[in-house]
Amino acid sequence: MTTTTRQWLLNGHPRGRGIEDGDFKLVETQLPAPGEGEMVLKTHYLGFDPAQKGWMENIADYVAPMSIGDVMRGSGICEVVESNGGKFAVGDLVFGTTGWTEYLVHNGEGLTKVDTALSPTAVLSVLGTTGLTAYCGLFKIGKPVAGDTVLVSGAAGATGSVVGQLAKIAGCRAVGIAGGREKCEWLVKEAGYDAAIDYKADDVKGQIKEHCPRGVDVIYDNVGGTILDDMLANIATGARVVICGGISRYESGGLPTGPGNYFNLIFRRASMAGFIVLDWASEFPAIRKRLEGFVKDGRLKYQEDIQQGFENAPETLQRLFVGKNRGKQMLKL
Repeated sequence: MTTTTRQWLLNGHPRGRGIEDGDFKLVETQLPAPGEGEMVLKTHYLGFDPAQKGWMENIADYVAPMSIGDVMRGSGICEVVESNGGKFAVGDLVFGTTGWTEYLVHNGEGLTKVDTALSPTAVLSVLGTTGLTAYCGLFKIGKPVAGDTVLVSGAAGATGSVVGQLAKIAGCRAVGIAGGREKCEWLVKEAGYDAAIDYKADDVKGQIKEHCPRGVDVIYDNVGGTILDDMLANIATGARVVICGGISRYESGGLPTGPGNYFNLIFRRASMAGFIVLDWASEFPAIRKRLEGFVKDGRLKYQEDIQQGFENAPETLQRLFVGKNRGKQMLKL
């Protein structure tokens, strides 16, 4: 059986600028028949993360570089529609790094069978990279203890919203920074944050001081730039600063300069560390079970922003960088 598929290919490296429509090229191609041990997969959903821009720029060196003409890298949920002795059975749903393609031939390595009582899309959101990143960054690097104050930037995003809720589960006070009144209200009323700061309207540094009068014990930063600087200005003695991402830099390109308030790490005997969630891949199954349990018992809520149509993949990725998404950004094919 010959399978025809549409694919989005990388057509530009957006260094020093935002992502543009011309950075992608839509093509139609025929896939080869699956060889021994291979399967034909049909993509149902694609997941989107800010890190994809770093992959396009070839700045992120923890993944292989991307060349012009490569199928755009990304996560997906796929159904096995044909198998030639493959790892999974026809009809199984699997997820992992699949790329922006409607169909693909795959040997199953690196893919995981969807096995959850939640909606299948949860494996790309609260049980996927975003939830795992929130959990590992907070508990492996931030090491919160009951009574700590945890301050999260990008708090209404897919990862940030989970971080605050996990902090509350751990017995901490959670304060979030987000853009816009609607997002801030959701953080407090739905996600259970103790307070939310609107960086578009508030004096961020002043509001941090007001809502964190004893200082911040754990910073979980998804933004970088001036927001990180404002957070570092009010850290407590022994604080842990978790560097997860820097979405503030993605529109301008290059890597940001270091924070002006970094010397406060010395004054407060604090630490600052970055991480890559893949370092704890062996623990993912156990962490997923724990996160699913939190969802089931009502202690963890999550949002999914699902756009429609494969032709809209580039536009869907761009939503992340202008603050349009509400929770985990996905696309249903």
